[in-house]
Amino acid sequence: MLTLKAAGLLDVDTGEIVRPGILHIDGDRIVGVGGTPGSDTTGTPGSDTDGTPGDDVIDLGDLILMPGLMDMEVNLLMGGRGEKPVYSTVQDDPPLRMLRAVGNARRTLRAGFTTVRNLGLFVKTGGYLLDVALGKAIDKGWVDGPRIVPAGHAITPTGGHLDPTMFAAFSPGVLDLTIEEGIANGVDEVRKAVRYQIKHGAQLIKVCVSGGVMSMTGAAGAQHYSDEELRAIVDEAHRRGLKVASHTHGAEAVRHAVEAGIDCIEHGFLIDDDAIDLMVERGTWLVPTTRLADAMDTSHAPPELQAKAAEMFPKARTSVLAAYKAGVKIAVGTDAPAIPHGKNADEIVALVDRGLPPLAVIQAATINAAELIGVDDRGRLAPGLLADIIAVPGDPTQDITVTQNVRFVMKGGKVYVHN
Repeated sequence: MLTLKAAGLLDVDTGEIVRPGILHIDGDRIVGVGGTPGSDTTGTPGSDTDGTPGDDVIDLGDLILMPGLMDMEVNLLMGGRGEKPVYSTVQDDPPLRMLRAVGNARRTLRAGFTTVRNLGLFVKTGGYLLDVALGKAIDKGWVDGPRIVPAGHAITPTGGHLDPTMFAAFSPGVLDLTIEEGIANGVDEVRKAVRYQIKHGAQLIKVCVSGGVMSMTGAAGAQHYSDEELRAIVDEAHRRGLKVASHTHGAEAVRHAVEAGIDCIEHGFLIDDDAIDLMVERGTWLVPTTRLADAMDTSHAPPELQAKAAEMFPKARTSVLAAYKAGVKIAVGTDAPAIPHGKNADEIVALVDRGLPPLAVIQAATINAAELIGVDDRGRLAPGLLADIIAVPGDPTQDITVTQNVRFVMKGGKVYVHN
């Protein structure tokens, strides 16, 4: 049995800081909050909350305990130290890419993010689902990293935004990818692509519905898959119990994605009131990745990509607040390495800067994210839940920037950071 003692703990449902913060851990689970193990009472200052005899105690002093944070869009197989974004696509073989991912996973966990969705490889791997393999290695304890909900290969049409040949406009024949690697056209091929990802361990499906900013695919809002293809992708995934996340920017493309039954819109920079209303009506999630509008350096990009960024990024800074006010369900996602791995909390701060209340943003990175991935074993500090716990130097509802300075990280009862 282990007891964590801190100045307080955050109740993410109410925003209350419960003082003192006492958690009892047994194995990989929280078994008590305040009081004694097995209790969900909070205790009072001066009460006997130091744990039962024989407990190990970690005293975290003035820190505030929080649930482990969650990032609903990362690409752990991309980015990292020494990355050259264009050339790595053709220079990195799968073993090297996996070694890069190990470092990215470790940085992400140490930043306080204990669960992530890895949203789709769009690199040459010979059909291997590297994020699935990385998640297994983390679960076995071979390497340190967050819990991973893997999407395998992103599914995209030839010449779509997530066709990697479009990021540098490669010549024909360079880096051709297969259906198994996500390049799929027509109803039969997209069904096969989805089935392949599921067969080899994907836990959700990522699809490219519209253009993007940093690829040579024309207008960022243009719809890339037909409605018929989108419905086929959703049908295959939903029949197997998997959700579908879609890279989508344009308002019209968002409407078509939502009408096809897609569960979660990634980015959505160009959404308008009609698209927002439809998302509210259908219960469609938004993962806005708004920080990249400030963080992405486009100064060395080709002029046409700089022009798209100049159009898109100002809208990205305002669309998320409109969606939040209308009642769209929002979860935090960074699109790392668009934000460097390990700087994931920058997105949390950016959402508050956009006008969202701090507690709503914390919920978007905890209980909302848990709901999005369909789990009820994390996201709060409560008995019976996974001991995924972080500690920060202050009340995050009053100063959201403390999430950028995580001092303690526990995942599944194991301590990974204790500064």
